[in-house]
Amino acid sequence: MGAKTGPKPRSPESRFWSKVNKCGPLWNNTPCWEWTAGTFHGYGRFGIGTGINPVFAYTWAYQALIGPIPKGLQLDHLCRNRICVNPEHLEPVTIRENLLRGIGFVAQQALRTHCPKGHPYDLFNTLWEPRKSGYSSRRCHLCRRAYDRKRGSGRRRQSLKF
Repeated sequence: MGAKTGPKPRSPESRFWSKVNKCGPLWNNTPCWEWTAGTFHGYGRFGIGTGINPVFAYTWAYQALIGPIPKGLQLDHLCRNRICVNPEHLEPVTIRENLLRGIGFVAQQALRTHCPKGHPYDLFNTLWEPRKSGYSSRRCHLCRRAYDRKRGSGRRRQSLKF
């Protein structure tokens, strides 16, 4: 009796493209190529092979059709369709640029021109405070001064006693 022969395994390329619908909604007169398989947080995920972690489908498509993503950059969906894998709809940008183009918390905060009390965020009235995460947060200088006055001039230093 001979060895069992099953169906020939499909290449990652043929598996990938079988999960893409190239007739999605139009953006900039070109259709979105929509991923029809599994997603993670709304983005398509593609398993390359056994024992290998899945990758984002749009990243795989971009690297297969365009080339490597430049170091320090990430792909931004210009069409705002998370399941789109059309490389014409993807642009390598910095993390900062990608966040600011979005509609998330960071983008909303960046669009604010005044503090909650109505003072402008400008060159003279904006304090940038470093955070443990490595990012800075901006605060209103006038509001910070008012807070410090209300609280007292800060914590008083205690004299050292030996």
